[in-house]
Amino acid sequence: MKNLNIPVGISNFEKIRSGGFYYVDKTGLIAELINAAAEVTLITRPRRFGKTLGMSMLENFFDIRKDSKKLFEGLEISNKRELCDEWMNQWPVVFLSLKSVDGLDFSSAYQQLVYEIGILYQEHEYLLESAEISEPDKRLFQQLRDRQAGQTDMMRSIQFLVRLLNRHYNKKVILLIDEYDVPVAKANSHGYYNEMLDIMKGMMQALKDNQSLQFAVITGCLKIAKESIFTGTNNFVSDTITNSRLNEYFGFVQSEMNQILKDAEAEAWSDSIRNWYDGYHFGRFDVYCPWDVMNYLLELQRNPEAKPISYWKNTSDNAIIRSFIEYAGSSITKKLEILMSGGTIVQYVDENLTYDYLHSSEDNLWSMLYLTGYLTKVRDQDYEGELPDGTVALMIPNAEVREIFETTVIKWFDDSAKKWNRDALFDAVWSGDSEKITKEMSTLLRRTISYHDYREDFYHAFLAGIFTGAGYMVDSNKEHGEGRSDVVVYDPVNGRVAVFEAKYTKVLEKLESECDMALKQIDANMYAKEYEDDYDQILCYGISFFKKRCMVKKK
Repeated sequence: MKNLNIPVGISNFEKIRSGGFYYVDKTGLIAELINAAAEVTLITRPRRFGKTLGMSMLENFFDIRKDSKKLFEGLEISNKRELCDEWMNQWPVVFLSLKSVDGLDFSSAYQQLVYEIGILYQEHEYLLESAEISEPDKRLFQQLRDRQAGQTDMMRSIQFLVRLLNRHYNKKVILLIDEYDVPVAKANSHGYYNEMLDIMKGMMQALKDNQSLQFAVITGCLKIAKESIFTGTNNFVSDTITNSRLNEYFGFVQSEMNQILKDAEAEAWSDSIRNWYDGYHFGRFDVYCPWDVMNYLLELQRNPEAKPISYWKNTSDNAIIRSFIEYAGSSITKKLEILMSGGTIVQYVDENLTYDYLHSSEDNLWSMLYLTGYLTKVRDQDYEGELPDGTVALMIPNAEVREIFETTVIKWFDDSAKKWNRDALFDAVWSGDSEKITKEMSTLLRRTISYHDYREDFYHAFLAGIFTGAGYMVDSNKEHGEGRSDVVVYDPVNGRVAVFEAKYTKVLEKLESECDMALKQIDANMYAKEYEDDYDQILCYGISFFKKRCMVKKK
């Protein structure tokens, strides 16, 4: 491979361009936004798809305080000379990122917001020397800068700063707000949603009939319902993963991916990268997650033998899958099983969500998984049949996200099994009560999610996991006697051992005959014989499985 200076973790456009880092040209976004002439553009994409870098690029292009000609040399936008003459470094810009606003309660989150506003005001301290700004306004500016302003002034701080910049420069202002929905999402997770929503409504008043505003660009993961946060905003254009003209500017499309692999001399890894990090279908584009691609290429430069892993995974954000699994029963479970086995489901999708109503319906939860990147739309040409109005055919996009699902589901099952009354099962095992074992194991099976078409290895893992999770020593598929038993559970303290031979069938009617076959195999291969010297009690069970049913018999 050829070593590229890959900017993993760097979302500052100026740093990437001046530092000689590898950059995939997304400057066509600038012309798209200018030509659209929308007063407010809301761009929603899943996390780690380049939103912050895109906003940093816009800031560097428009900001009147900068000289960015060198940064944009050789990039697509530099070919549009008239546009560059009119727009490059010609406008006052306010750029605010809200991605760090978090807290376990409203007070701590609000202080984080106050801090971010204070930093923003520090960047514009030159306004305190402006002859165009009154002394009372300068005093309020200082209070906001010093994080001493009251809550009402905080709520109007963006609107106030835009007005001051308009007065100082006698030019309208471009407003860029990155990750606008993070404070609300975090608030919903920690129980202070209404308080934070009220603050954000006040801050977004900067977008409403603001004569000082040239235009605004807002980014986030979700399009929060307009009436809940953007009330009264006119000329409001949404650009989402389902309805977009800007999809090629967030994530890597296939043509860009081909060039990246060529530049890195990494074509040999193209299939692996596609399987793990491609698969998103935004509008009419197939899209790779850029965060993953860049992280994996960086790792390959260090170690050409490196295997793809999940770079997108983040425990707190993946909590949505956990809450989703716990939300409801058989309907969601069945659909998850279909998705995790590579299948497709058809769901109603609503892009106008509010965080506090995410768990109010199953449709909202599926919409959330889709809009945040855990699911993607099946391409029209790959879906046979007609879709009802308002529905989308959904699938898991790639191996990385499938692994996130599997890890989360396995963890959920482990935790669920711990809460379940395991003692009843273990008592039945050690007392030889096969009917009770059948009942308890069937109950637990119905609480699981299978995504391997109920193959034999699923039941192996299920059986071994029950006892391992309870602290027993377990051998699985170890050589015993003259054959191979499936699962052996040891209780050396009490001098007893349980041997299980498991079968599975695709036909319900064969459940009992397969169970009898398992018992015959235990006899024929003398699985119990090697334990006779060391254990006082040896219990042998045949067990057969059909989907979420089982039958247990004792030898």
